[in-house]
Amino acid sequence: MRRIAFTVNGTRHELEVEPRELLVYVLRERLGLTGTTVGCDTSSCGACTVLLDGESVKSCTVLGVQAENRELTTIEGLAQNGSLHPVQEAFHEAHGLQCGYCTPGMVMATVSLLAENPRPSEAEIRLALEGNLCRCTGYQNIVKAVQAAAAS
Repeated sequence: MRRIAFTVNGTRHELEVEPRELLVYVLRERLGLTGTTVGCDTSSCGACTVLLDGESVKSCTVLGVQAENRELTTIEGLAQNGSLHPVQEAFHEAHGLQCGYCTPGMVMATVSLLAENPRPSEAEIRLALEGNLCRCTGYQNIVKAVQAAAAS
């Protein structure tokens, strides 16, 4: 076991983790942050996307020990003072979700995209989200949600 310290959604945590333990399981099982979903365990779907020092990463490809002294944001950390984050609001308003399983990863990837490129084209949106799979929506409303978030 290895003792690590890191910040998640603004709160500092110190935990003992196994060196081989994936970050997605540290978040879900150790911290109870179940908004980060496990879709494939192979980095194919993007459902587990979180922000690590502001960059989107698939938390099923990051070891918990790699988060040491770093800052993470999960879907639970986006809303502030009871108000949805503008990207969450845009997904809701544009019906950019169906079953919702991929939504946390899509939202986190969108937050990262808009931080880097506040006014992406449709092609740039589609390229940025290509690592996040949705089996329900057909992506049209997801793209509309990202465009709406970019316009706000």
